[in-house]
Amino acid sequence: MSRIEVALVGECMVELRGEAFGALQQGFGGDTLNTAVYLARCGAARGLNVHYATALGTDALSRELQRRWAAEGIDTGLVREIDGRMPGLYQIAVDANGERSFSYWRDTSAAKAYFETDATPLEAQAARWHALYLSGISLAILAPAGRERLFALMRALRERGALVVFDNNYRPRLWPDAETARACFTRAFELASLALVTADDHAALFAPGDEAALLRHVEALATPEIVVKRGAEPTLLRSAAEPGWWAVATRAVPVVVDTTAAGDSFAAGYLCQRLFGASAEDAARFGNRLAARVIAHPGALIERAAMADLIDEAALVAGPSFASP
Repeated sequence: MSRIEVALVGECMVELRGEAFGALQQGFGGDTLNTAVYLARCGAARGLNVHYATALGTDALSRELQRRWAAEGIDTGLVREIDGRMPGLYQIAVDANGERSFSYWRDTSAAKAYFETDATPLEAQAARWHALYLSGISLAILAPAGRERLFALMRALRERGALVVFDNNYRPRLWPDAETARACFTRAFELASLALVTADDHAALFAPGDEAALLRHVEALATPEIVVKRGAEPTLLRSAAEPGWWAVATRAVPVVVDTTAAGDSFAAGYLCQRLFGASAEDAARFGNRLAARVIAHPGALIERAAMADLIDEAALVAGPSFASP
């Protein structure tokens, strides 16, 4: 079986969930890490190797994070361990409608220092990657010099035919100002071969106003393949192989328990299907089914048993696997 090597870049934090000054449950999560877990679950049976590039400390929490990632089938060889640094921390609260609010402690997290070395494992193994995945948060946590190195890696991989995926997760509090964020996102869209665009985030940064303005701005992006995620509204698609915009209905969820990782799980489902030859439309359908399953359960990472049928379905995708660069 030929292997497909996918590297995801970002930050995973320790999660505290529950009522303030009440009982708190400890876990972990982060946008690209959530995607990595769901991608590994859905793709392992077909030969997908998922690698996570981040930095952690040498403390007990950091060691346990790596152990849990490995148990999910994620390769931790790209993780940098930095003495004196620790993972970030966040507390999450979920309201009666499943919507989330967060409090963060991440200013000195280890992940922010990933590129503060002469050569990272991610860069040293650049020839290995068939696909690279990053998000707006991946960019936001890095210093300018680190962003430049990540942009350079995106360019090199795209030029040799690897799939470069940018998910536009935009968190204003992580950026010094909107102008800096817009400049970085614009470069990422230019370098990516696939863009996953959350409509609300894109509108907040580039096109405040009605949806028509948002779609005009997205239409002008240079990225060849674009997926516009619009919550409960139909997902919009554009790809070089399937010209024009296509609408794919989302999956109805009887009760929304927790919207955490809705976009992250969609990204994993979509990317997995595309890497194994599915059309953009079929990939979006699968991504929507996976996201619907995730938000019907509490937490960013649902139990594997709760998505066993989708894991089995992902293993049966017909079509040629992604060609090696």
